[in-house]
Amino acid sequence: MASNKKSALLGAAFIMATSAIGPGFLTQTARFTGDFGGSFGFVIISSIVLALIVQLNVWRILTVSGLRGQDIANKILPGLGYVLAILIVLGGLVFNIGNVGGGALGFNTLLGIPTWLGYFLAGGLAILIFLFKNAMQAMDRFTKLLGGLMIAVIFIVILIVNPPYGEALKETIIPSAGISNLFNAILTLLGGTVGGYITFAGAHRLIDAGYTGRENLDHVTKSSVMGISIATIVRVFLFLAVLGVVSTGLVLDAANPAADAFKQGAGEIGYRFFGLVLLSAALTSIVGAAYTSVTFLKTLSTTVAKNEKLVTILFILISTVIMAFVGQPANLLVIAGALNGLILPLTLGICLIASQKTSIMGVDYKHPKWLLILGIVVVLITAYLGISSLQNLGQLFA
Repeated sequence: MASNKKSALLGAAFIMATSAIGPGFLTQTARFTGDFGGSFGFVIISSIVLALIVQLNVWRILTVSGLRGQDIANKILPGLGYVLAILIVLGGLVFNIGNVGGGALGFNTLLGIPTWLGYFLAGGLAILIFLFKNAMQAMDRFTKLLGGLMIAVIFIVILIVNPPYGEALKETIIPSAGISNLFNAILTLLGGTVGGYITFAGAHRLIDAGYTGRENLDHVTKSSVMGISIATIVRVFLFLAVLGVVSTGLVLDAANPAADAFKQGAGEIGYRFFGLVLLSAALTSIVGAAYTSVTFLKTLSTTVAKNEKLVTILFILISTVIMAFVGQPANLLVIAGALNGLILPLTLGICLIASQKTSIMGVDYKHPKWLLILGIVVVLITAYLGISSLQNLGQLFA
């Protein structure tokens, strides 16, 4: 039992990290590296610092209270938890449709499997995880295995392309692109690393594993830092791999910049490697999105609580069927992206308010002031992002 709990700590870190590392994560990193070159290193560092502030606050508050995000929201304002759950589940479902599409593209790039068949293979493999008797342990092992595989494969590509490490380090510290020009990229990366359901993925896993109360704070902090560290390693490795290509003057295909970077940098084997990375990223994101979305429903519905595995499987199945028969839901993804921009300041704000309430945290708990102040700063920054995303949405449908 003790070993299972220890495994859950690493599992929570990986489910948070691999939930963030989806198909969009890969495309986003490659595109921004192509746009900003070595200066993208500064974007990565800045977004990681902000993401760490979010995770340390949210994981700490949820696990000390022993309450999931929706339950804390309902204690602050009755009914708010239901609103939060709807936003999380809607965003999780729409992005999961994209994850299924990414899995199909991964199968096609790696093995040449037709995309229509790839949809069902990607969805089916994710469903298989939740058919195991101990689905939580299976999920932990699955995300750790594929997360480690992604890191290893991208590292091999780095060795092949031999990026300019000195330039990358210099530009990370003093970006030639100008900090003001990098602000939108920093906000975009922050949303992709800890936005929507991703914020809660690891914390909800720790609550399920019994890591609650003040006595487990050290374990929770280590797990949250580990989760951000894993996502950072993948992001930095991918940045270096793409930088090694664009620094030679090559221009990436705008339609699929990540795949093109691997192909131009390492030839056909690089292209196949990208297929493996894309497939791993998509599968782990499907699992993470489904698991976390359902955890937002199970304390609000006894039916969901009694049939958690079945509802999770149904969530994946619906995502797969929509992707296979409706196709890429472009407008839905834009809407979900705008909603996601609002979810992070809302969820972090709720947690920060909860941190000051003894009725939620207990009379003996004192939330660190430095974490509270930094958390408020991130709420303001991400609220700006949310307003900007809604303005962009309005312009799109005007």
